[in-house]
Amino acid sequence: MSLRNAACIAGAFEHPTRLAPDMTTPQLHAECAAGALADAGLSVTDVDGYFCATDAPGFGPISMIDYLGLTVRHTDSTEMGGCTYIQHVAHAAQAIAMGKCSVALITLAGRPRSEAVQRFRPGAPESAFEQWVGLTNHTSYGMCAARHMHEFGTTSEQLAWIKVAASHHAQHNPHAMLPKVVTVEDVVNSPMIADPLHRLDCCVTTDGGGALVVVSPEIARTLDRPVISLLGAGEATKGPSGGLALDLTTSAAAQSGPRAFEEAGVTPADIKYASIYDSFTITVLLQLEDLGFCAKGEGGKFVADGNLISGVGKLPFNTDGGGLCNNHPMFRGGITKVIEAVRQLRGEAAPAVQVPNCDLAVATGIGGSLGARHGAATIILERQS
Repeated sequence: MSLRNAACIAGAFEHPTRLAPDMTTPQLHAECAAGALADAGLSVTDVDGYFCATDAPGFGPISMIDYLGLTVRHTDSTEMGGCTYIQHVAHAAQAIAMGKCSVALITLAGRPRSEAVQRFRPGAPESAFEQWVGLTNHTSYGMCAARHMHEFGTTSEQLAWIKVAASHHAQHNPHAMLPKVVTVEDVVNSPMIADPLHRLDCCVTTDGGGALVVVSPEIARTLDRPVISLLGAGEATKGPSGGLALDLTTSAAAQSGPRAFEEAGVTPADIKYASIYDSFTITVLLQLEDLGFCAKGEGGKFVADGNLISGVGKLPFNTDGGGLCNNHPMFRGGITKVIEAVRQLRGEAAPAVQVPNCDLAVATGIGGSLGARHGAATIILERQS
């Protein structure tokens, strides 16, 4: 089944808070849901499909459907880490195409800045073999950066340009956690976290959340909103297979990206705007290569000298400031990637970073640990005339 034009994103909402000590996680989910539905011009009574992941408290969809006052006929609690919500868009489109639902609500929320939140799951089969030697997200991504530098000559200064570009965009976002513009020197002179990654190579940690409303094309045409259609989607997983398939310089986006582009019938050269998951600067560089925006090993040159800055470079990316500067709610940046892509396609991004005539965008994400086992999801979105 092709997902090309099978569904549309009608509503998108990003919670403005980055610190919520006086709010509960269910409350954040509810406020995000209300915001996305209002953006779409719909109400809770219109929703007949609900999508969430393990950030949803209680028994996931069972608890949240009741809490939100929904009556649904389809649910999905797929869990793939940070890329989950990009996957959810595709899964919602599948459900809509199959007649399982017609208005799907996707929510994400969490409070990792306000409360202790455990990142790793002790029961995972790999935990007994990896965590005791110090494998964390930081060290895992640091290994990827070090290997890319070793194989291709990538430099810390080139990685720093990714943070610089994000900061140039974040200055125009009133909700960004880090709105200050930084330089390459600022990044490489910030404290080392996991060699060769510095503090400013790492994303922020925020409370908050977001929500999306995915609807059938028939419903989309009845709403007073721009029609943003899903053209293509791909998903993939990648693991070290006990060390037999360890490749630190290629992500699962090398599989999810081509699948999405093929289904959409477009190429990376056609893309006007890119939402690229940015848990670390190296995460962006690898995905740009794996999606086909540049050849493997040329990511450092591609991102340098402001090439990702809107209005300056060849490929505007993460014009809200991304996870590096704006928002990375509950350690999961996938939903915000879709939200900013929708803003760009609608012409509703901050005027200083709005891409002219933006009619085709990609949103892609990584979930899990890039240097070990992880998943990727990619979607291609188009504004219908």
